[in-house]
Amino acid sequence: MASTTMRSLPFGIFLLPLLLASVFGHTSGAREPFACDPKDAKTRDFPFCRVSLPTQERVRDLTGRLTLQEKVSLLVNNAAAVTRLGIKGYEWWSEALHGVSNVGPGTKFGGDFPGATSFPQVITTAASFNASLWKAIGRVVSDEARAMYNGGVAGLTYWSPNVNIFRDPRWGRGQETPGEDPVVVGTYGASYVRGLQGDDGNRLKVAACCKHFTAYDLDNWNGIDRFHFNAKVSKQDIEDTFDVPFKMCVKEGKVASVMCSYNQVNGVPTCADPNLLRKTVRGVWRLDGYIVSDCDSVGVYYDEQHYTSTPEEAAADAIKAGLDLDCGPFLAVHTENAVKRGLLNENDVNGALANTLNVQMRLGMFDGEPSSQPFGNLGAKDVCTAAHQELALEAARQGIVLLKNRGPSLPLSRRRHPTVAVIGPNSNVTDTMIGNYAGESLSLFKKHISMINPQAGTHTCVACGYTSPLQGIGRYARTIHQQGCADVACATDKLFSAAVDAARQADATVLVVGLDQSIEAEFRDRAGLLLPGRQQELVSKVAAASRGPTILVLMSGGPIDLGFAKNDPRIGAILWAGYPGQDGGAAIADILFGTSNPGGKLPMTWYPQDYLSNLPMTSMAMRSSRSRGYPGRTYRFYKGPVVYSFGHGKSYTKFVHTIASAPTVVAIPLHGRHGSGNTTISGKAIRVTHAKCDKLSVAVDLDVKNLGSMDGSHTLLVFSKPPHAGHWAPRKQLVAFEKVHVPARAQKRVRINIHVCKVLSVVDRSGIRRIQMGEHSLHIGNIKHSVSLQVATLGVIKS
Repeated sequence: MASTTMRSLPFGIFLLPLLLASVFGHTSGAREPFACDPKDAKTRDFPFCRVSLPTQERVRDLTGRLTLQEKVSLLVNNAAAVTRLGIKGYEWWSEALHGVSNVGPGTKFGGDFPGATSFPQVITTAASFNASLWKAIGRVVSDEARAMYNGGVAGLTYWSPNVNIFRDPRWGRGQETPGEDPVVVGTYGASYVRGLQGDDGNRLKVAACCKHFTAYDLDNWNGIDRFHFNAKVSKQDIEDTFDVPFKMCVKEGKVASVMCSYNQVNGVPTCADPNLLRKTVRGVWRLDGYIVSDCDSVGVYYDEQHYTSTPEEAAADAIKAGLDLDCGPFLAVHTENAVKRGLLNENDVNGALANTLNVQMRLGMFDGEPSSQPFGNLGAKDVCTAAHQELALEAARQGIVLLKNRGPSLPLSRRRHPTVAVIGPNSNVTDTMIGNYAGESLSLFKKHISMINPQAGTHTCVACGYTSPLQGIGRYARTIHQQGCADVACATDKLFSAAVDAARQADATVLVVGLDQSIEAEFRDRAGLLLPGRQQELVSKVAAASRGPTILVLMSGGPIDLGFAKNDPRIGAILWAGYPGQDGGAAIADILFGTSNPGGKLPMTWYPQDYLSNLPMTSMAMRSSRSRGYPGRTYRFYKGPVVYSFGHGKSYTKFVHTIASAPTVVAIPLHGRHGSGNTTISGKAIRVTHAKCDKLSVAVDLDVKNLGSMDGSHTLLVFSKPPHAGHWAPRKQLVAFEKVHVPARAQKRVRINIHVCKVLSVVDRSGIRRIQMGEHSLHIGNIKHSVSLQVATLGVIKS
């Protein structure tokens, strides 16, 4: 989703009334019916108000009653009221990336709703590799969203999650994503969506949105911004990488919305591309919901990209391509003229409107009194509950990754380490722990509004409460606090000497350093991978002076080149906390002192700084090229040195696992009209569309044993190497993952099902997904198991 920092004045004016309401305050109260008020005798008996009728019939009735002008006014995020039909105005734009946020004018905090539970930033939560946790977070966020809707201060349509691939480590919005692996990102997206939307496919608790479709992963790098970027992507990479999470969102998560992005893909704006929207998302994947633009992106491809000659053509292209809703005013201003000029048929407008109205009806917005509907009992008492805040704390604990533990240096002991020096620019932060999409993106508009009324207050998204790292550690030990740097920019060494003195006095030293939104954010891609300013110098000097063990704790969304600390024997342990959410400081302390056992794994590769040499962010190719000196991207295709690898993460205990049972041969049944396969340049392979895929999986039973004296959670990562090494196959790819909690000295058996067509397949250069015949190597830690895929003979399915 775009920041509210818009490109043009007209859009700012368009949003100003809503932003004024946000800044100047409001009162919350019971929600009146959005439509079909049972007290309104003029409208309550319309067919579109009859809950007993099929949704499509209700939508058809309502659409038929609207004038063209009324239809057009409903094509934008701040949809107008249709008073004569008893329908109120509605703001579609709300955000819930990792908790209900007021980024977007649909949600306002204050009154009975001063804040909401703020979970760790997505990149941290993804490090848990725990799909059930991801769904549970979605469920809590939707409880709070419904409660706020019932209280009259929020909508029901949330433009989250972000399921773009974290392709380049410099991307400022990588923190919003679940990392670099398509299967992990897609599983996160589908799980979070199911948590948000609920388990009833017809009725939605809230409507989620998977964004930004597609190949969107550059904000502002080297003078190139997202508004002008043309992503040149091969069919192979589109099918193999960029579209995988979106397909999983739609087909497995049953998401109610997909958002198209600002950029062009191969010369066509995504929001004007019928092959992407109408053919793929709605046609092939069968989206049951609406497609929305990123904010003002229709205006962007007209005004900035000059894709069409007239604004009417831009509006017509968007709707005909499959866009249903415009975040921004463009369609409201230009669609009617597009129809009058014959560029667009009113039936096209009806089709777009049907998709948005369908979602509103599935949300119950045309069912009368909100209080009498499912979830109508949720209110202020259901926001920031103790259980919700405990889940936020647990999510942070599960997402923290132990990168290094020499000695071991961790966990610390209250008895042996009664005094701890807590040092670093992120040692006593609160907002930094939240990451982005938690209220801060309204700052520019609030700045303008404060010029109008300097006395105006600010109502940003406030977490239920904060625990900083200093406060968290202070619950376990006496602390000596020094920042060392004034902020993460760390421009001078002015505060170094006091930090060094603190380390000399304490029994242990914890350095909390890293990044914040001034370094990586929306509109802000990173220049490099090193710690900013003089932070590295601070770390090394403090570690050299420390009387006890030195522990390095990092806050960041993207990876950092920590080669100096990894190889420094004076730095005993390194923790990566990402942006750990409202109670991140407590979670960090719980890990440091062993109350919790770290179990997180890195969801992205940590590269050395020189990885970026001659690697423009604008180069979209995933695969390496020796002839071009191109290193490739992500663990699937990059072959060079790393600081820490994808999936890296240590524990305070030792886990071992063995394969209890697994097939050695799997027969691939084909549809009757196909032969034994098609020959590719790399050997024998079968098109996925030719195989009977529904229940075709490899079941692997694993015994996981905890050999240590501490309970812990172990992440099983199952990688596959295909039989034919070629340019079109990845080096390896994650095909399954599972989180299992094992008590000390206990053992658990885990079954992992590996879907053959979905994850053991590879994509050829033409973008065709194929299953390669032959020996596939499965790697689970140090274990290797070979499975031979063979074309099924008559009557043989699996052995």
